[in-house]
Amino acid sequence: MNQEKWLSYSSFLQEYFIELGLNKTLAIILNIAISLIIVTLVATLLDIIFRKIIVQSFKTFSDSTKSTFDDFLVESNFPKYIAHFVPIMIVWNTLPFIFQEYPEAITTLHKLVMVYVVFLSVFVFRSILRTTKKYAETKPKYQDKPIQSYVQVLMIFAWGTAIFFIVNLITDYDIISVATLGAASAVVLLIFKDTILGFVASIQVSVNDIVRIGDWITFSKFGADGYVTEINLATVRVQNFDNTFTTVPTYSLIADSFQNWRGMQESKGRRIKRSIFIKQSSIKFMAAEDLEKLKQIQLIAPYIEHREKEVLTFNKHLNADKTALINGRNQTNLGIFRTYAESFVMENELINPDLFLMVRHLAPTDKGIPIEVFCFSYDKSWENYERIQADIFDHLIAAVPFFDLEIFESPTGSDFAKVSLKNSKEE
Repeated sequence: MNQEKWLSYSSFLQEYFIELGLNKTLAIILNIAISLIIVTLVATLLDIIFRKIIVQSFKTFSDSTKSTFDDFLVESNFPKYIAHFVPIMIVWNTLPFIFQEYPEAITTLHKLVMVYVVFLSVFVFRSILRTTKKYAETKPKYQDKPIQSYVQVLMIFAWGTAIFFIVNLITDYDIISVATLGAASAVVLLIFKDTILGFVASIQVSVNDIVRIGDWITFSKFGADGYVTEINLATVRVQNFDNTFTTVPTYSLIADSFQNWRGMQESKGRRIKRSIFIKQSSIKFMAAEDLEKLKQIQLIAPYIEHREKEVLTFNKHLNADKTALINGRNQTNLGIFRTYAESFVMENELINPDLFLMVRHLAPTDKGIPIEVFCFSYDKSWENYERIQADIFDHLIAAVPFFDLEIFESPTGSDFAKVSLKNSKEE
């Protein structure tokens, strides 16, 4: 009964135009055109009304709750997309009455409406994903996780599924057949090769905890040296210390080698590992008068006295002839300087004594003997770390001449000029 009434209403204008003397075909066309205009206006009006009602209802509800999830739903336009379904239902149910004379047109228009519904569903799904991402980013547990990568992967699958459905709606082609799936898989693998590699890499990065947002990484291959600000499906975004940005392919994080400084940031100190190169010809045995002179250095005076007693006891037991300084055991200026350097570093309140600390000789090189300081500073921030390191080596470099040692330095033009001037004077 209701259907008959709707049919009579939809054909009212058609019958009216026929009574006015128009032919049936023209009357049908005018009836369809006017009916479409009326339905479009009604659907648009309802869309505006329902959108305002639903959006305002969501805002009111989100303001009354403590959870931020519904706030993010409003920001991602979720209520607006939901409101669009109401006019779509009206259009869907009205089309059969408007095009009752053209059943084929009804089928075609229904397909177009369904295509719109598919797109609208994707937008709704996208708004839910964006809401979930923003909500997760407010939780400390997920702030350093590559959530953006998972969102992008899900959106790719959503759009892929939507395209399959649209093709099926328009062509009525069976996309579930084995041959079709095989061909589609080949195309997907070819087109989305980098995306698939990035997705796999994102999972491995997250599961194996290789990189987190906020980590300081150094990736020389791509010129990246700074903090990770974003991890998505295809790239990792790094803000370098010069405030430039570098994008690194996500897959490279598991395919290539890079340096992650998180271990240092989470430890109790940052490593200082630097050497002073001592000129080998300046190294010598220390005579008694030399030792007396070095005893004025308070930091190593107890050490020199203790070692002097040990050396004297050993040489007496060995009956060493000390008329030649090389006989028996002797202290060297380099050995005393190394002890001084170690004592100086240990006395530094900015150095963590609970972590590994030593000053050592490295193998001699053509640039001298490296005396390496190996320790850890309490402060791990870059600026303070560099200051602490500089203060230590400023002092040690300035202290070298007190031990009758020389720092190796490649000769410069002025050095050659001095030698040349000296030779000319001697001639």
